[in-house]
Amino acid sequence: MFNLKNNRKRIILAIILSVVIFLLIFFLIKNPGAPGKDKVCYKNYCFEVELAKTDAERNQGLMFRESLDEYKGMLFIFDGEGNYPFWMKNTLISLDIIWINDNKEVVFISENTQPCKEDPCPSVNPDKNAEYVLEINGNTARKIGLNIGDKLDFKLCPCSIVRH
Repeated sequence: MFNLKNNRKRIILAIILSVVIFLLIFFLIKNPGAPGKDKVCYKNYCFEVELAKTDAERNQGLMFRESLDEYKGMLFIFDGEGNYPFWMKNTLISLDIIWINDNKEVVFISENTQPCKEDPCPSVNPDKNAEYVLEINGNTARKIGLNIGDKLDFKLCPCSIVRH
C-alpha cells in the first residue's frame, strides 16, 4: 500500500513537470520576443537579428559567414552614442551597414559594402553618432526603401538588451 501511494505521487509529479516543460518550450518557440527571435522592423519588413553587445561579439560580427538568410541580420548595440567606423575584414558577403541613433532613426547607410580584399582593410566611417548598427544583406535597404531619417522599430526581448 505504501509503495502504491508513493508511485502515484511520482507519476502525478512527472505529469506536472512534463506539462510545465512543454508549456515553457511552446512559449519560447511561439514568443517573438524570446531570445533568438529579436527583430528590427521597418514598415512591413522585419529582420530577425543576432545581437552583438559585448566587445568580443562586436569584433566577430558577421566574419567568415558564407551567406545570410533573407531578412536576417546582426544588430550591434553600443553602450552609448558615438562614432563607430566599421570594416569588412574577413567578411565574405556584401552588406548594407546601417547606423541608427538612440531615437532609432537611421543616420547613415553604407549600401552594398563589399568584402575587403586588401590589407589593411579600409573602414567605413559615417561621421555620425549612432548607438546601434544594423548589418543586413547588401542592396536590401534600397529594396525596402529604407532611407536616412527613417525610424526603425526594435522588438527585443528585455533579457537580450542587458548590457555587459
